[in-house]
Amino acid sequence: MSLHTCDSIVISCIDFRFQKYIRTWLDENLKGQTFDYVGFAGGVKDLPIILNQIGISVKLHNIHEVILMNHEECGAYGVESTPERHAKDLKKAKEEILELYPKLIVQLYYLHLDGTFEEIK
Repeated sequence: MSLHTCDSIVISCIDFRFQKYIRTWLDENLKGQTFDYVGFAGGVKDLPIILNQIGISVKLHNIHEVILMNHEECGAYGVESTPERHAKDLKKAKEEILELYPKLIVQLYYLHLDGTFEEIK
C-alpha cells in the first residue's frame, strides 16, 4: 500500500447551516493545501469516533495538523450546546489528540450562527 500524504484533517459537524462558512474558511485558510474532511454530527461530541478518524488520517496520509470545528446551536448537543460546553469538549479533544500524537498541531474553532469563527485557546 502506498502512503498518500496531505497536510491536515478538518473535522466539523454535518449541520448544513454552516457548510458555506466552512467552505469559505477552508478556501481562505488552507489555500493550496490538501486535507481530509470529516463531517460528523456533533463535531467532537463523540470523541472516540473522531480519534479513530484522526488515527486513520495519520496512518494513511501522514497529516501534521488537526482542525476541529464545533458550532453554536448544535442539535447533537441539544440543551447542552453552550459555548462553554463546546470549548470544554474541544479542549479535551485537543488534549487527547496530543497524548496520542504529540507532534500534531491542533487548532480549535467555535462557529457562530452568523458565520464568525472564534478560535478557542
